[in-house]
Amino acid sequence: MAKIITIDPVTRIEGHSKITIKLDDQGKVDVARLHITQFRGFEKFTEGRPFQEMPSLTARTCGICPISHELASSKACDDIMAVRIPVAAAKLRRVINYAQIIQSHALSFFHLSSPDMLLGMDADPAVRHILGVAAKFPELAKDGIWLRKFGQQIIERLSGKRVHPAWIVPGGVNKPLSVEVRDQIVAEIPQAIAIARKTLEWFKPAIKKFQEEIDNFANFPSMFLGLVSADGTIEHYDGFMRVVDSHRKIVADKLESSAYPHHIGEAVEPDSYLKSPYFKPLGYPGGMYRVGPLARLNACDRMGTPLAERELTEFRKLQPDGAVLSSFHFHYARLIEILYALERVSELLGTTGIMSTQVRAIANPNKSEGIGVSEAPRGTLIHHYKIDKDGLITWANLIIATGHNNLAMNQGITQAAKHFITNSKKIHEGALNRVEAVIRCYDP
Repeated sequence: MAKIITIDPVTRIEGHSKITIKLDDQGKVDVARLHITQFRGFEKFTEGRPFQEMPSLTARTCGICPISHELASSKACDDIMAVRIPVAAAKLRRVINYAQIIQSHALSFFHLSSPDMLLGMDADPAVRHILGVAAKFPELAKDGIWLRKFGQQIIERLSGKRVHPAWIVPGGVNKPLSVEVRDQIVAEIPQAIAIARKTLEWFKPAIKKFQEEIDNFANFPSMFLGLVSADGTIEHYDGFMRVVDSHRKIVADKLESSAYPHHIGEAVEPDSYLKSPYFKPLGYPGGMYRVGPLARLNACDRMGTPLAERELTEFRKLQPDGAVLSSFHFHYARLIEILYALERVSELLGTTGIMSTQVRAIANPNKSEGIGVSEAPRGTLIHHYKIDKDGLITWANLIIATGHNNLAMNQGITQAAKHFITNSKKIHEGALNRVEAVIRCYDP
């Protein structure tokens, strides 16, 4: 008889979800599904609120990456006001975005996923967590904690709060950078870069032990979506959307934020609160694509900073004839992005004009609609608002990074379940942990 295996909850992720694995009459895996069990409703309950409140309201979408929502939201509000924010404000927004990437990627890699890689996918779940890592690999655990703290401290030093700050606002930011804060951040960057490089040097040879997981963790052809600059350099705050295929051939390029409704559709399935975006020209579900650090490294032409550029060159040797396909390599891509973000913070804090006190443009609504797009740690984030004549929200649409990856996550856990669950009468915990680990790759 058909059977359903339920993993509830999915552990070591930043949210609430479960997985169901359906076995057929022969006891073989038929399909696996990720169910997001958390109803949010932000798009609806923001209706009627002044558009200026949207950055603070939508920041509550995520306790780990509020900066991402504040940035995309503020960019949508900038669009409604039809203003060009001051140069210093744009630079400071970039700095705080990189800080969020550093802290969020460190949390994902060191706290949530390293237990699988350091202690083993089949280790006792009673010790397969960050405390188990700290007991057996104290130096690496301390590095991870320090690196995340560094990213959080940049956020706090710039904005006054580590979580849900009110510093990023429509028109720019509400407080300029001080010499003291700049010098505090700059003084600690060398240690942060040293940790990132040391972790990469440990990780790159270590992945050879996980070839079976690499081969079966959502390892299939798909498209990849990410922001790039006009010359193809990786972008996280501004730029254009680019879609590439599994050979890294460009499918769509230089897509403006306003063009997203023409290229991205949104489907809804009855077993999850998470939407399933897809690439419209290929329809649903054929238009599956992935976003996030792996997608960004596949979509861009270059990193644009020396240390990260060398790492990208080495990363692409994993798949020299096309895109790196296995979602296991989201972990690798995260470490490269941490290094890149540190280099960019150092570079930005040394630029002319970043200390300017002109950091906010003030304006009333000049348009009835605004769209903001930026890269969250987990992938491309889209905020789209419409307002009435009084500046009140009449309609809002949010496409979050985890949503973009929904189709790929479901196909990925199905692939992993079919490979690792081979005996329905004796299902090992390690096999189920590997199915969960596919989801951890995406850091939903």
